[in-house]
Amino acid sequence: MASTIQIRVDDELKLKSDRLFKDLGTDTTTAIRIFLTQAVANDGFPFEIKKAGHNPYSAMTEEELLAKLEKSRNHLKEGAGREADFVLSEMRSKYGL
Repeated sequence: MASTIQIRVDDELKLKSDRLFKDLGTDTTTAIRIFLTQAVANDGFPFEIKKAGHNPYSAMTEEELLAKLEKSRNHLKEGAGREADFVLSEMRSKYGL
C-alpha cells in the first residue's frame, strides 16, 4: 500500500525545483522520495543542519573593512592574487558556464 503526502510550496520554488531535478534526470516527486529514504537510513536529516554562525552579508564596521582591504593588499604583494578575467575563465571551464 502507498500513502500520499501533500505539501504546499511557493510557485517559484516548485518551478525551480522541477527544473533542477529534470536537469538531474529525475522529478521532484522522486527527489522527495529519495530525501525521505535517506532520512530514514540516516536516522535524521541526510545532510548537516546548523544555525548560521556568521552572516557574510551583515554590515562590517569601518575597522573590519579596512582590515580586510589590508589583507587583500598583502595577498597581492605576496603574489597570491589572480586577474578577474582568469578567475572567470577558470570558473566557466570548470562549471561549463
